[in-house]
Amino acid sequence: MSFSALQDFTAWRYCRVLSIAGSDSGGGAGIQADLKTFSALGCFGMTALTALTAQNTLGIRAIEPVSAQFLKAQLQAVLEDIGVDAVKIGMLHAPEIVRVVAWAIDHYRLSNVVLDPVMVATSGDRLIEEATVQILREELFPRVAVITPNLDEAALLLGRTIADARDLQAAAHDLLAQGARAVLLKGGHLAGDELTDLLVRADGPDLALSSARIHSRNLHGTGCTLSSAIAAYLAQGLALETAVVQARNYITQALRWGADVRTGGGHGPLCHGHAPVAMLRLPQA
Repeated sequence: MSFSALQDFTAWRYCRVLSIAGSDSGGGAGIQADLKTFSALGCFGMTALTALTAQNTLGIRAIEPVSAQFLKAQLQAVLEDIGVDAVKIGMLHAPEIVRVVAWAIDHYRLSNVVLDPVMVATSGDRLIEEATVQILREELFPRVAVITPNLDEAALLLGRTIADARDLQAAAHDLLAQGARAVLLKGGHLAGDELTDLLVRADGPDLALSSARIHSRNLHGTGCTLSSAIAAYLAQGLALETAVVQARNYITQALRWGADVRTGGGHGPLCHGHAPVAMLRLPQA
């Protein structure tokens, strides 16, 4: 390779997104869904595993936690060499795991961080220790750009149920009061043919996003995919509101393309690769 060709090669880098989350052996959620989403949206995906799960479309059979020390080693390896443009955080099962992630955000001055407070799987399995909920609130809410709870997760955080769409605004603002800078409260668990998500921010107006419900059994990994798509669009330089809108458009199409596909005997995955984008190249800093 000539020197001029080498100069051209080193002038570019990929758009980089890191997933800090658990592994789903069934491939529909967790880091597997995150990597598929990053790739589909033209980003280079990396991972720092917090836990291994033995699961499929029917549910979770076993969880094997990763130690805080090994999580820290993964983060150091990735961030000190490759770097990131955005981060998606998923399953954090224990207080010491949350504290390592908070340390990494501060130590490496990470921005464009999206927290999906994964607490309950699609199957209904609980994925987080009770003691971790308060630590998550204290350590991560103020450090991330946006949190993306569904109604079950919001109920655990708030200590009350969210019965209908009229409760969304009050619940989202109560989560802001717990220290979050922005909240995307997902209303997909409410009944009805229209689905409404609500984006509220400490420094901006509320934004209600509604769309027709797509009736499908293939909903596994929906929350993971949405938060990963938001992170991917933030990595590309989009503002939060635009990133959320684009991410919802992406997941809507992923649901439509996968709605009539049968994968396993339970809740199947989305079609992450319905319209893949070529890997985005950005100028080296």
